Amino acid sequence: MKALILDNYDSFTYNLYQYAGEILAAEGKPFTLDVVRNDALTLNEIKKRKYDRIIVSPGPGDPADKAYFGVCAEVITELGKKTPVLGVCLGMQGMAHYFGGRVVRAEKPMHGKTSTITHDWKGVFAGLPQHLEVMRYHSLVAEEKSLPASLVVTSRSEDSREIMGLRHVEYPIEGIQFHPESFATQGGKEMLKNFLRV
Repeated sequence: MKALILDNYDSFTYNLYQYAGEILAAEGKPFTLDVVRNDALTLNEIKKRKYDRIIVSPGPGDPADKAYFGVCAEVITELGKKTPVLGVCLGMQGMAHYFGGRVVRAEKPMHGKTSTITHDWKGVFAGLPQHLEVMRYHSLVAEEKSLPASLVVTSRSEDSREIMGLRHVEYPIEGIQFHPESFATQGGKEMLKNFLRV
């Protein structure tokens, strides 16, 4: 297994790295897990490394800002056609934006607050119970009415009904708005395990 975490200059990236590393080490098979800043490699350089899984990290910016989002947009739209990609928080917003949806200001910013979610039991949510508590750190959300037919909603917050998960109908691309690496997210490690499982 060869996995990459694209770091959008976020303090939570190494928490993701720790979780992913623990999961891959527990498999007992050789693995490589790289963390690379979103402006450190070109798309072609990433292609040459032939990753099996790519995680697009959270971050404090807006995915519409290409200078900030770096190579992540191309990774989602180009590599994501064949290589499984998981967008976390900002990474999911990038999915929504670069496949044609809108990312807008949330009615209520959620920084360090938990919500209960429901989900579709598929993808990263396979085998997990409903009504999970998850940790949120964001002020932007994917706007449902603007989403293209290529993206389906996989999870929502029970209180505000905001989108907490998206999946591409054709490509192996999935996104979650919350932070699976947070100790306050129930089932977060299992979600990452579902994504990293070969």
